[in-house]
Amino acid sequence: MFFPYYFCNFAIRNREESMENIRNFCIIAHIDHGKSTLADRMLEYTKTIKITENQMLDDMDLERERGITIKSHAIQMEYALNGKNYLLNLIDTPGHVDFSYEVSRSIAACEGALLVVDATQGVQAQTISNLYMAIDHDLEIIPVINKIDMPNAMPDEVEDEIVDLIGCDPSDIIRASGKTGEGVPDILKAVVERIPAPKGDTQAPLQMLIFDSIFNSFRGIIVLGKVVNGKVRQGEKVKFVQTGMEYTADEVGVLKMDLEPRKELSTGEVGYIISGIKDATEVKVGDTITSVENPCQKAIEGFQEVKPMVFAGVYPIDPAEYENLRSSLEKLQLNDASLTFLPESSQALGFGFRCGFLGLLHMEIVQERLDREFNMEVITTVPNVSYKVYTKQGQELEVHNPSGLPDPTEIDHIEEPYIKASIITSSDYIGPIIKLCLDKRGELLDQQYISGNRVELHFMLPLGEIVIDFYDKLKSISKGYASFDYHIDSFRPSKLAKLDILLNGEPVDALSTLTHQDNAVTMGRQMCQKLKELIPRQQFDIAIQAAIGAKIVARETVKQVRKDVLAKCYGGDVSRKRKLLEKQKKGKKRMKQIGNVQVPQKAFLAVLKLD
Repeated sequence: MFFPYYFCNFAIRNREESMENIRNFCIIAHIDHGKSTLADRMLEYTKTIKITENQMLDDMDLERERGITIKSHAIQMEYALNGKNYLLNLIDTPGHVDFSYEVSRSIAACEGALLVVDATQGVQAQTISNLYMAIDHDLEIIPVINKIDMPNAMPDEVEDEIVDLIGCDPSDIIRASGKTGEGVPDILKAVVERIPAPKGDTQAPLQMLIFDSIFNSFRGIIVLGKVVNGKVRQGEKVKFVQTGMEYTADEVGVLKMDLEPRKELSTGEVGYIISGIKDATEVKVGDTITSVENPCQKAIEGFQEVKPMVFAGVYPIDPAEYENLRSSLEKLQLNDASLTFLPESSQALGFGFRCGFLGLLHMEIVQERLDREFNMEVITTVPNVSYKVYTKQGQELEVHNPSGLPDPTEIDHIEEPYIKASIITSSDYIGPIIKLCLDKRGELLDQQYISGNRVELHFMLPLGEIVIDFYDKLKSISKGYASFDYHIDSFRPSKLAKLDILLNGEPVDALSTLTHQDNAVTMGRQMCQKLKELIPRQQFDIAIQAAIGAKIVARETVKQVRKDVLAKCYGGDVSRKRKLLEKQKKGKKRMKQIGNVQVPQKAFLAVLKLD
């Protein structure tokens, strides 16, 4: 009896020791501050990979082409310090504001974070935003100044900014270079010494937090998660708490450069489960996996729900591709939990989906991925934000689409979302940036000087005004030096008008948009002029009109292509010529009645580039 008891105690102690040797951390920073490059140097130093040329974790073609991280990437490294072996689970995160949801998911699976700041640019808007997100989750922060090898690096100034921001000791800040690999050993040492080991009970029922999932056409859906309590073994029956679905864990393992199978995953480990799930809707990011034999009492809390900011219609070019588009969006949603979609129909474009995105870049990326990964050619309509419409009967409606607006006589008032924006820039560009924000119906809240000639501006802006071209204009005004971050603040009453575009008197619902009354007439004129350039000429006149309610506010005409019917008339009586022209006119009229106007894809996107 004594021997098994001793053995059992030894096993428990061993498990606790292995938990002590695990560190889960992520890298957070502003766009282009060198997160992925620094991650590569760590992988090289720990001999997880050989010497690389480009970002190893950015495995998507789009990521490599654009030089940005779109998806969070998890990987395990083995590291030895003072004769002890440690398992380091690293999650590389995106920096762009549109992918901040990816960052929140990564943070939920970690105990610490590397806060990377560029030595040439200093603290930027997204640095602050991601830092606050990490502090909310009680993460241990290790500040790192990257790119110290650059000729224009200012490590001392940036160090002062970080001290002001976090309130840490200057000696806690590590100076590094993702290019040369300088400071990487210090970072890994700090990760082991400063970041706490994961907490959890190995004897408790299984609780595994899903933070991502990948679709594999051969193996079904691969679920990525962190084991918070208990352990999961290969061949064990598992249950998804939110959906109630039960599966067998055919394969469990850890994430190296490839998937590496293991017999079991224990408390504190980050890994994957393959259980042959085919239906994309059955896996929800933020859900908890538990054991069927010994289930947990409740799901893990504290996971942020996604809130789409921008809505646009996505329609297949060929109507027969509707079902394929649905399954493509479902597979994409697996890999990108911030994408939401609902079926909708349009008179002009047929059946499609109203998709919710986190921003315009996110919309562009989704469109591109549909084309590349699933060969889906789609038409995307004008993006809109979500409005709250209050009727005279006291009803509250949420409207994502102008066609969903009730009759104007029934509307009491409309509220639109406002954001609180933070812009960090050089003091040389303050004037043009303030003018840009005021033109977008913004309201300046305050401005603070951070250090030297860098200033932080806070604005209240309507979300509808910034979704289209605000970011591009901000970058061009500031010569690329302004950084921008925002979060939804509140809904405010606003005077909005529905702007309709008519082609030969027929409304094209896909081109309808909601805009402020003061801008509606100007926008209508610009849209008509733009469409006149883009719609090809037909054999009949095409009238392009912009209307607010029943009132036409702008008109352009695409002139018809005419055959020269008088070419063979030499001299003779004028009535002969008139007869031929009248005959042509009748033909054109008949053509107009039965003719269809083909609206090219470019026309739907033209609205995004109105100046």
